[in-house]
Amino acid sequence: MDTRRLPLDRISSDALAASGLRYGLVDGSDRDALAAWDEADSRGFHDRRPDPEAITEHSQHVAHRRITGVWDDGIPDPHVPVATVASWVGALSTPGGSVPSWAISSVTVAPTHRRRGVARALLEGELRTAAAAGIPMASLTVSEATIYGRFGFGPATLSADLSVETKRAGWVPAASGDNGRLAFVSPQIAYESCRGLVDRAAAGTPGDFEIDDYHWGRLVGHFGDRDKRSASIRVVRYDDAAGEPQGVVAYRMVADKTDFTKHTVEIDYIRAATDDAYAALWKYLLELDLVTNVRYDVASADEPVLWMIRDQRAARVATSDHHWLRILDVKAALEARTYGAPGALTLGIDDRLGTATGVYRLEVAADGSAEVSTTDDAPDLTLDVASLSALYLGAWRASTFVHAARLVERTDGAASRLDAMFRSPETPLLSFWY
Repeated sequence: MDTRRLPLDRISSDALAASGLRYGLVDGSDRDALAAWDEADSRGFHDRRPDPEAITEHSQHVAHRRITGVWDDGIPDPHVPVATVASWVGALSTPGGSVPSWAISSVTVAPTHRRRGVARALLEGELRTAAAAGIPMASLTVSEATIYGRFGFGPATLSADLSVETKRAGWVPAASGDNGRLAFVSPQIAYESCRGLVDRAAAGTPGDFEIDDYHWGRLVGHFGDRDKRSASIRVVRYDDAAGEPQGVVAYRMVADKTDFTKHTVEIDYIRAATDDAYAALWKYLLELDLVTNVRYDVASADEPVLWMIRDQRAARVATSDHHWLRILDVKAALEARTYGAPGALTLGIDDRLGTATGVYRLEVAADGSAEVSTTDDAPDLTLDVASLSALYLGAWRASTFVHAARLVERTDGAASRLDAMFRSPETPLLSFWY
């Protein structure tokens, strides 16, 4: 779907105009307009101003994005927006399937224009536009976790900041015997040859999101970055016995200024489509010479490598919310995944924005497929759309939400049934930031 052709949300446009602000879209092919928008986006995340090379590169890879800004024509530099947001539609992996999701990124408001309803207008405008276009889900990653719950988003996956002391860890698994091999590849070769394995791995991981060209190129260092970190990226690819790429890791070596033997490996991205590839990549990283620590800040909360080292106390794991989801169409979203147990439940959903409000009957067949319909029956469970969105992938237990007063059980045992139905065979994970 070309979201750039969709009209601006009239409610948000009118609300911003009443505050003396102008709401509009940026043509990604207009380099000057994009440069001004990039400056505002960078400022919002306390980054330095983008250089001409970064602007050119950005303009070459954002043609699919809907780029929105808010301008104040009364300030001394009116061509630079005072607020930004970018969005596009991609596939969100679910247990047993996928669902189209309206990805939201680059949400910024200049500190000079806070407390004027700008963020609310931007986010609600995105959600209303997505709902009107028939997109069942919205999603984002966040820098401030306190903002998005009030717009109906819930944290549906965790990420882990994982650090492993290599000398202490030890390696348990024996060689797989599949005769695969590891080799360095250039960022360009990784960019061209590894996208397929990444897409396969994402399709089997609930919560992962389709990587667009811009993010993929930056992850493996094929595209540059403002801080020139990409110049330090090294990429290793794992091929199986047939020569098919099955795993890839992009990492940087960070030196200890006082001792050259104590480097830290900073993993920028790691993905494996097979268990053999996963084991080979992690074994390689943990056995590197002149290294005392391997760190990865987008690991799974249930990372298998923790069970592949002799001493789990060599690992430090700190978890945090990562992928936030927001259901817009309850029927389409719930029917886009498979379920862990058959059964039927009636859910009463409250949504301040109104797109998901209603009572819905969820009926799951023996094969895990579901049918959802609206009903006038009394609900077995009542909850808000943010809570349903958080539970959607199976990362959390509904019974926990009952104890936290985020879900009301109106039929005895309904929360336990929901837990069984929503259970995911794989731990939900988003493998990158967007």
